[in-house]
Amino acid sequence: MLSRRAAVPTPAHGISFREALVVWTRVALQSFGGPAGQIAVMHRILVEEKRWISEERFLHALNYCTLLPGPEAQQLAIYIGWLLHGTRGGIVAGTLFVLPGFLSILLLSIIYALYEETTAIQAVFFGLKAAVLAIVLEAVFRIGRRALKHPLLVVFAGLAFTALFFFNVPFPLVVLSAGVMGYFGSRARPEVFAGGGGHGPGKTAVLSEDQAVINRHTVPHVFPSWGRTLRVGGLGLAAWFGPLLLVGVLLDFGSVYWQQAKFFSQMAVVTFGGAYAVLAYVAQQAVEVFGWLRPGEMLNGLGMAETTPGPLIQVVQYVGFLGAFRHPEGLAPLTAGILASIVVTWATYAPCFLWIFLGAPYIEQLRGNKALSGGLTAITAAVVGVILNLSVWFALHTLFGGVAEQHVGPLRLYVPEWNTLSLPTLVLSVLATLALFRFKIGTLPVLVGSTVLGAAYVFLMT
Repeated sequence: MLSRRAAVPTPAHGISFREALVVWTRVALQSFGGPAGQIAVMHRILVEEKRWISEERFLHALNYCTLLPGPEAQQLAIYIGWLLHGTRGGIVAGTLFVLPGFLSILLLSIIYALYEETTAIQAVFFGLKAAVLAIVLEAVFRIGRRALKHPLLVVFAGLAFTALFFFNVPFPLVVLSAGVMGYFGSRARPEVFAGGGGHGPGKTAVLSEDQAVINRHTVPHVFPSWGRTLRVGGLGLAAWFGPLLLVGVLLDFGSVYWQQAKFFSQMAVVTFGGAYAVLAYVAQQAVEVFGWLRPGEMLNGLGMAETTPGPLIQVVQYVGFLGAFRHPEGLAPLTAGILASIVVTWATYAPCFLWIFLGAPYIEQLRGNKALSGGLTAITAAVVGVILNLSVWFALHTLFGGVAEQHVGPLRLYVPEWNTLSLPTLVLSVLATLALFRFKIGTLPVLVGSTVLGAAYVFLMT
């Protein structure tokens, strides 16, 4: 008689679902630092430590996820989870990636809504932000070292950073331009745009195709078909909109809950370039159009999202919570806020699973296409510039209390107000950076240590 465990056989690659579940839980609990830090965590655990996926396949998946609307790090987790264990693997990986952030921001939103006195929370955030800054810098170095294998790719990254940071060029245009140049460049200089392999500046070889676990075995669920595409598309759309339509039917299509379901579903398909590209618009609509937030409150939510695990776009949960808490429409305020948190989170992330389950089989089949690989390699280089752009933006707003935006013709400059420099934050950031780069201390110990030091400083000064 078969045992219960034998009913779910281990895949041919030998990685059990239970083992993957433990690893995805580790990834979720360490997913601080925005997309740069989250991608670096996955790379360290899945490529370097577990050796489950090759360097080339990891970057190929990342390239695709970067092109999609929504949080690329969470979509990358779905993609790799799908590679390992099919649909259920993708669902578990993507859900676990969001869950810690959802619970953290839900708790912080409740505290903020009930008391609107966040002195203790700010004491915790003070040191945590400094550690996150160090983690982001380390992530830029880690990803850049492996993606920029040729000086020309460094130029691509530099051009992408310049276009975004100094000229505010739309992110889709930067990615499209890089892809087109890489596509044609691969024909003239194939050695520059060859995807995967190679070495970073250091002595450590990256994990090659034949060394990774899942690349040595057939993965049957990666083969696409039109029948599968229609089936997955239909089920995915039903899963995305079905619960939201049910909210509208039960709570009225004029309610705040349906407003949020509709608004954040629209946001889910236009969030190219990461959360920063759309959060300013979300804040404006939440304050001026819907009245969910008061002016300045978006910064509190952004601080919560930047210093809790999970995608930065999770800040929309805080927006939804406060909007429903203040306009409960017949429900208890806390009940309304919790319901809105679930609605907004569903509207934001449900399409991410659809994009991956629909497109990943085709992307896997195109891994051997040299021209396409050249385009994606150039996009990867540009993404390093994108991450650097977000890192510099984050550093400026972490270290300085005021940052002015000035324009000289088409040139945009961020000018920090030097008298607002937070020396304690700078000191903590330097200490966290030394701990990561020089002493190779793990991410979680650095986060905990920086948080304790920062909270102690705030309480001593108050």
